[in-house]
Amino acid sequence: MNEPEEVRLRIYRILVELREAEQRAYDLFLQNLVKGTSHLSLGQEAVAAGFAAAMEPGDLTFCTYRGHAHTLARGVPMEKVLGELMGRDNGLMRGKGGSMHLTSVEHGVMGSYAIVGAHIPIACGAAWRAQYKGDKDVSVCFFGDGTTNIGAFHEGLNFASVWKLPVVFVCENNLYMEYTPIGDVTAVRNPAAGRASAYGLEPILLDGQDADIVYRTAKDAYDKARSGGGPSLIECLTYRYSGHSRADPAKYRPEGELDHWRGNRDPIRIYRERLVDGGLSEGMLHEIEADVRRRVDEATERCKAAPMPSEEILCTDVYADGGWAWRN
Repeated sequence: MNEPEEVRLRIYRILVELREAEQRAYDLFLQNLVKGTSHLSLGQEAVAAGFAAAMEPGDLTFCTYRGHAHTLARGVPMEKVLGELMGRDNGLMRGKGGSMHLTSVEHGVMGSYAIVGAHIPIACGAAWRAQYKGDKDVSVCFFGDGTTNIGAFHEGLNFASVWKLPVVFVCENNLYMEYTPIGDVTAVRNPAAGRASAYGLEPILLDGQDADIVYRTAKDAYDKARSGGGPSLIECLTYRYSGHSRADPAKYRPEGELDHWRGNRDPIRIYRERLVDGGLSEGMLHEIEADVRRRVDEATERCKAAPMPSEEILCTDVYADGGWAWRN
């Protein structure tokens, strides 16, 4: 392990925070405290943790409706995320956005997008702004494997490559679109990496369950983008433990597949064992785990006690000027 101990512990803390917060979101949904549906990243934590830990302040994150983990990984407080999922006034968007619209400009989280692939051109636009102004921030755009069959993916990749934009595209390939295996509907074996050469990019395929590999690959891609080397397309092989959403029992998965990933490829277990093998004490890791669980419990109780948003904000933040009047 080449990273300093401080970095390794930070990555581990993020991994545990994402797992505990997402599990709590699942529990709150079963208690009917999270309305509607939600899309969890249980099992995919290494992607969000590795990329976020390698980012610099000012870098921008664009993610999908499965965006809780990426939002938390950038430092947004748990209370803000859980409160938003619960529709409370202490939430990130004061309870108006819900699970699929998490945004925090302060933390560089430029939105969770419910329309598949819609954020890819927007991330390109943000990167183009950085290039035009001479700024050094990098835009990082996360999306699922199903997005690679969407037109915006191909348009965005081509545009970014032609203009050598400082943007990093990250495909979280968890093997399934909504309910369909990606391999059943895609002409290439690796939906992102297999198409990289069509846009003049290096095919990058990595183990998305290994936070160290993710972190190092992310750092290289960010350095390339910041130095004017243009975009990167990275495909992370990962797996979601739950269905596409809370409404999906995921019965389409082969028997034993989930047990295999949970038992042999769990990102937190992999990283924890590596830390211990590298000389870090079990006691230190237990302290991190206990602290995270305490903070999740405290955030949960604050959210339960928080009020619902008032009717006064119903028509605010509808237009750019904060008003609601109809525009011709």
